[in-house]
Amino acid sequence: MRHVLGVVATLIGVAVACGGATAAPSRPNVVLIVCDDLNDWVEPLGGHPQAQTPALASFARTGVTFTNAHSNNPVCAPSRSSFLTGIYPHTSGNLFWKKWFENPVLAESKTLMGYFRENGYRVVGSGKLMHHARRGEWDEFPNPADYGPLAWDGERRVGHPSVAEPFRSIGAIDGSFGSLADVPFADDPRQPDADKPGSGWIYGGWQSVRPFRYAGPDDRDLTPDERVARWAARRLERFSEEGEPFFLAVGFIRPHTPMYAPQAFFDRFPLDSVELPPRLAGDAGDTRYAAHFSPEVKGRRYFRLIEASYGSAEAGLKRFAQAYLACTAFADAQIGVVLGALARTGLDENTVVVITSDHGFNIGEKSFLFKNSPWEESTRVPLFVRAPGVSVAGGRTDTPVSLIDLYPTLADLCGLEGDTRKSAAGRPLDGHSLRPLLTDPAAGVWEGPPAALTMVHAEEDAAREQPPEAHDDPASQHWSIRTRTHRYVRYNTGAIELYDHRTDPHEWYNLADEPSQRGTIEQMDGLLREMIAPVVLEPQGSEARVREQRGDGNGEDQP
Repeated sequence: MRHVLGVVATLIGVAVACGGATAAPSRPNVVLIVCDDLNDWVEPLGGHPQAQTPALASFARTGVTFTNAHSNNPVCAPSRSSFLTGIYPHTSGNLFWKKWFENPVLAESKTLMGYFRENGYRVVGSGKLMHHARRGEWDEFPNPADYGPLAWDGERRVGHPSVAEPFRSIGAIDGSFGSLADVPFADDPRQPDADKPGSGWIYGGWQSVRPFRYAGPDDRDLTPDERVARWAARRLERFSEEGEPFFLAVGFIRPHTPMYAPQAFFDRFPLDSVELPPRLAGDAGDTRYAAHFSPEVKGRRYFRLIEASYGSAEAGLKRFAQAYLACTAFADAQIGVVLGALARTGLDENTVVVITSDHGFNIGEKSFLFKNSPWEESTRVPLFVRAPGVSVAGGRTDTPVSLIDLYPTLADLCGLEGDTRKSAAGRPLDGHSLRPLLTDPAAGVWEGPPAALTMVHAEEDAAREQPPEAHDDPASQHWSIRTRTHRYVRYNTGAIELYDHRTDPHEWYNLADEPSQRGTIEQMDGLLREMIAPVVLEPQGSEARVREQRGDGNGEDQP
């Protein structure tokens, strides 16, 4: 199902000057904006009724919204390594947390930015793009990923002291959320000065400790995301003067933890009024996730810890959801800075813009508080594309697509030429161009498959004891596919889940044991096997076998 990139120029036209000379067609520029851990809690997708994302809402009216777009691996590192090389994790064997540039297949395949540079584009980036960054892939890359600000107790990075225990003990990243105005250890006489850290806020670089100054909402240092947005805006102004075709990638950390944002964004979501996503009591009971993952897997453990920290799951999740909404609104504001600069310079008239995220995030659904699940909340991502002269303004499509399709889409829209492989050891692109869905989104006709594919790595698999090398075997992973109407999950024991989105949009009712669904299950299982070929899966196992291995598999769901 790999896509062999066709070399088709997308902008055909000649301008005849008065002297009779012919000018070369103007190639479109590209702006790629990637958020981190951003699920469907954005206005154009309606994932949360209180979401405030005006920049995304405005942008969606000018391009095409993909309402059924998904991550191919719902964890930062493998997702980014996949969509920025255009190769599925199971194709490359880069399945989880290993450095992409040490993978034999990806090392011999051109990254998206490298392919644009080879085609004469000025390639610049800033912020978090590849999880394992290599500056050599870029002509310019001034701001590496920075998760700050972080709480600093004078000696080490810690969970924010205002977060209740035991959730705070998770640590400085995942165990922290709150307002920038809540300066950690504010009464500590060792508060940082301009030159050295005492206690309080610091930036998030791991190689050094730099104070983050906060004296008030209008008298503070810029957060890393703010720095990245302002740098991108300035770079666009320079591009408007330079006139060369460019590929600009902008990576924002938020709403990834630690979920810190200015107080003004928290004020938009008073805690008492925060609505939680719909949850069904006992929802995890008919899933097979608990049968395949230890209770200490992050999503399950974090849920238990936030419940224990605040006395109930509802009380803890409301605080977490408030911070997530605030940080999503904050990220939207930074997106607005970049889009505003693009419009002011007039570059928007000839620039393809893509806005997306590396994966989603579960916020309490199925008693799970993290990414890296096989369900809708973790796999679904925002995806908005505007291609001047190609895309339909305000268009929407529910055709299932995934991040693997970004590389071939941008290459197609910009008429890039040449092999995407460095050598025969590389692999051709796995995705398909979204162009037909940009020109006619309602029709839903394109060359891509009828489902979006997600692989969930089985490193923390507890259903059967496996040797470490099995974790690098694509056949030993868990899989999830999403069509227009169904989600099908297949674990590496053969246990399955089936959800019908036409009647069950929250994936509350697993239909795997329903005799009436056997035909659908066979169809979905066949589609999965076709999509991941030549990976060969074991025959579909029986539910009894799974229950034997881990008890009844009902998990520890809370209402």
